[in-house]
Amino acid sequence: MRAAIFQLFASHSPALCSGIRQLTRISCRFRMEGPAASQQSGETIITEGKASVLYPSANQVFYNPVQEFNRDLTCAVLTEFARMQLAEKGIDIVVPGERESKKVVVNLSDNGDDGDVPFPENAAPSSRRTVTVGESCPEGLRVLEGLAASGLRSIRFAKEVPGLQSVIANDFSSSAVELIKRNIKYNDVENLVTASYSDARLLMYNRMAKQDRFDVIDLDPYGSPAMFLDAAVQSVCDGGLLCVTCTDMAVLAGNNGETCYAKYGAMSLKSRFCHEMALRILLHALDLRSNCYQRYIVPLISISADFYIRVFVRVFTGQAKVKMSASKQTLVYNCVGCGTFHLQRMGRAIAHGNNVKHSAGCGPPVGMNCEFCRQRHQVGGPIWAEALHDKEFVQRVLSASERNPKRFGTSERIEGMLSVVTEELDIPLYYTLDNLSSTIRCSTPGLLPFRSALLHAGYKVSLSHACQNAIKTDAPPSVIWDIMRCWEKQNPVKRERLSETSPAHHILSTEPSIQANFGVREDANPKSRKMGLKRFQENPEANWGPKARAKAGGGISTSLEERRKRHQNKRKLSPEDIDLKQFPCKKFRQGSCDLGDDCRYSHTLPDSEMKPQDDPVSEHETPPC
Repeated sequence: MRAAIFQLFASHSPALCSGIRQLTRISCRFRMEGPAASQQSGETIITEGKASVLYPSANQVFYNPVQEFNRDLTCAVLTEFARMQLAEKGIDIVVPGERESKKVVVNLSDNGDDGDVPFPENAAPSSRRTVTVGESCPEGLRVLEGLAASGLRSIRFAKEVPGLQSVIANDFSSSAVELIKRNIKYNDVENLVTASYSDARLLMYNRMAKQDRFDVIDLDPYGSPAMFLDAAVQSVCDGGLLCVTCTDMAVLAGNNGETCYAKYGAMSLKSRFCHEMALRILLHALDLRSNCYQRYIVPLISISADFYIRVFVRVFTGQAKVKMSASKQTLVYNCVGCGTFHLQRMGRAIAHGNNVKHSAGCGPPVGMNCEFCRQRHQVGGPIWAEALHDKEFVQRVLSASERNPKRFGTSERIEGMLSVVTEELDIPLYYTLDNLSSTIRCSTPGLLPFRSALLHAGYKVSLSHACQNAIKTDAPPSVIWDIMRCWEKQNPVKRERLSETSPAHHILSTEPSIQANFGVREDANPKSRKMGLKRFQENPEANWGPKARAKAGGGISTSLEERRKRHQNKRKLSPEDIDLKQFPCKKFRQGSCDLGDDCRYSHTLPDSEMKPQDDPVSEHETPPC
């Protein structure tokens, strides 16, 4: 009877018949396998981009909303990288919501032509084919996320980036891998994303053969990625993309220079340009590890944002280019008094026709003491001395973001950040206006007058995305201080209050050799500033920063709020307001303290309980200063 009815439907409506078959298969599969991954008690659902992930309240694997900009930018970069790679194979990608009309990209750089750069049309010849989001492309990118946690980033790749062949979401926590599997099923991306339980290094070392290498490797650890870099540069294919995040900024920004040298092979300096130096230290480490295997890197985008740095580099193989690596690294001589820095290349490459002769660099570029303030120099590095970005690739990502402004939740910040990047000079490090003015104890000059003075003097100048009041310029330090001397003459300081050994006294005791012109020029105002783009985002909420490290057994050891209350603002209180240490004494933890819940480390025992041989200051009492 059922077969006769089905045949009747098939003769009158084949489409309806097909729908009935599909519903029947789904019903059977539901009865056999049960429902897909669903929310359990104690879990929340977090939606970011096109993905929705199950998030455990116990915080075995944490979700950090601060990193949304990081993930959005990675999806944008990965999309343009896939567009470039597949275009060579005759495949065009289709991004939902992207305008298909011909688009021109405004050239925001100040180093040349102001004309528009045409973006290629999306229309493809009939011989070409297209791929869409969620479709597995056999010729597409093979992606590895080495430290996936909840799998959010990998799922977003599958649901937002077209042109992918496969995505492996790996983690070395069994509970994290179980959550990744549930999130994969919850988002219905089993055709693209696979969960993996393995040490990320071992997984990458096992994929070193040319036919097994990944096209894209994404490393976003909690802290330093140093232990993964050696495996990553070997297991990414020739011309592949390596995406690396560092959140150990205290190490990279100069608080622990010896630790930075141990991890990245470079000494970091605590200076005003520390955030850009951190980027260049990471690029140096990547290039150094690549050189061991006759490989080298080409940076596409290098970003310093919030509390972390993020780099996107391509890795190539070539013995001749590897020989150039020594000339791409530089030592930094930084004055501890006035902040003046000098660079010393590690090597030289001199071209003789078609031949290139390589030799060691010559130096040092400075004496024992600074020529401006007579203070000593610190030596940092070596660091990457070449360009941080591929401006052509940045323009491609920026153009794609402008054609699809609603694609990401942080699209405005992406456009603002990349616009500043296109304006940056390819010159290592920068000065800051507040540091220059504080050195000579004068008022801080305005951004436009100071930029105008450099332009009037015949030098190039730009901002830096890594610091809001940064000045990047090709002017030598002598010109920088001559301009500051001229500014001081217009805004004089009280010379009699300056110590004879201070940097300000030595710098101002020399007359400027040039006459600075602070008249504001039209080209002194950056184009991104004129357009009012969101270039430097302010913290949107309290405690904006990295979360606590997730524990293997689940949960966080100590409440963040309790730790902040206990450790912060101590020096702002008077001695009478400080109740010494607020945690219980040793006997309280052993359960033998008579004071019970009122116990504090600073309390004293009654005299009757003190032993004659004890020191007058008991173990419960803090000795006087």
